[in-house]
Amino acid sequence: MFSSLLVRGMPKSAACVSLRAQAIARHMSTSISEPPVRFESKGALRAYFLNRPKKLNALDEDTIDLLRQRVEEWSRSDLCGTISGTGEGKAFCAGGDVATVIGHAADPATRHKAREFFKHEFELDYILSILPKPYVAILDGYTMGGGVGLAANAPFRIATENTVFAMPETKIGYCPDVGSTHFLHRLDGELGAYLALTSDVLRGRAVFEHGFATHYVPSRRIPALLERLTALENPHLNVIDRAIEELSLERQPDEVPELFNGKTRIALDYAFRHNQVEKIVEDLKSFLEHEDEPVRQWAKNTLAMLELRSPTSLKVALKALQKGRDLSLFDALEMELKIATAYCNGASPDFITGVRAVVVDKIEGRPQWSPGTINEVTDDIVSRFFEPNSPFLDSVPKLTAPEHLKAGTSHPMKFALPTEEEIGAVVRGAHSSGGTTGITLDELVSRFEELRYGKMGVREKVLEVAQRRCQTVDNADGNFIWLKWDHGRPRP
Repeated sequence: MFSSLLVRGMPKSAACVSLRAQAIARHMSTSISEPPVRFESKGALRAYFLNRPKKLNALDEDTIDLLRQRVEEWSRSDLCGTISGTGEGKAFCAGGDVATVIGHAADPATRHKAREFFKHEFELDYILSILPKPYVAILDGYTMGGGVGLAANAPFRIATENTVFAMPETKIGYCPDVGSTHFLHRLDGELGAYLALTSDVLRGRAVFEHGFATHYVPSRRIPALLERLTALENPHLNVIDRAIEELSLERQPDEVPELFNGKTRIALDYAFRHNQVEKIVEDLKSFLEHEDEPVRQWAKNTLAMLELRSPTSLKVALKALQKGRDLSLFDALEMELKIATAYCNGASPDFITGVRAVVVDKIEGRPQWSPGTINEVTDDIVSRFFEPNSPFLDSVPKLTAPEHLKAGTSHPMKFALPTEEEIGAVVRGAHSSGGTTGITLDELVSRFEELRYGKMGVREKVLEVAQRRCQTVDNADGNFIWLKWDHGRPRP
């Protein structure tokens, strides 16, 4: 076939040079016309489009560098009103380019490149969290790992029917990062711990109803939303919220409600409340005998997922989540950078094993984890990722942020559905909006419909939480039935 490409009459060596030149030209042309990130300036809107659709917009060094440079430029521009981010194809961003990372990590001569990748990725995540401009992340497709980090701290995070959300790190022998040890605690109850350990996914409306996304907008309306954002020259956050809300869609009668509710949700919070993986597994096994069939099936499925995950990753992830509960985002990212460094430096072989098995070779079944069971993962192994004197932490890069960007007060849940904690505060009479402890269910719903005026999904969220976390108290006069907040995590 090669010989058929030779130019007639041209010497073979010259033909080889010509073909090579043509290949280089094609590559350069492709690189010029299809950069890993596209940027658009239209009106007051500054938009980035992750542009590696065949790789599900996975982040590599070039993508991170280009995006950081432009976002910093926009942050200083008086002409920039709003920043938006989305992805081409089927993904917003399905994660980082871990195949390249483990290739660098496997060789001592290039290991520093693996560590630097995480440093640059985490710095970008932090910069996006402190932007002085309103930031709208549109999660129309796969949003996993590194993609979650790009969106997690935006004041506006829009899910569509195509959104697939996950932190899949324990699948590949790694630990949830990109600030997840900080932001997963914003989710109600122990849902964050469940998602971090199991690598389970939330899809579509569930991403909104469980609190990661702030809005749910059908994918077909996204172009109209971008047009609206374009016209907002000096956008106030409340104005942007209203513009998004007007394009949002209520849950339809035939639509399945949020994934985890009722007794299954109570079982989840009960099992994943522990600070030891062994105790989580013990509770899950006890639920295999539960009287409620959905709870039994959920426990069976959850145990099956945990069995496939790296035992070391499970223990490291759980400890990181516990430590991250009291950390700022920046401090959590610093801790996660130490964990990433330890993995790159060989504190566990599971990261390289997992990426090769799941991402590169795409094997079916369980990778060859080492150690192979939870009980074999000792405290000494876990300490490699956290202790200051760990030999695997002697080359941690320093996390920095641009001097012109100062950390302000971030409110990533301001425009989301009310949290379980907020609903409980109203029931207990401890909410900042005032009120007493005497409140009926109708009054509770009305209060949040006022606090989140015009927001889709508020009624459904309040009713689900009240049913699961409240007891009713009859005042015996036949007029009122009050709500009483259940402070514990009752076993279902």
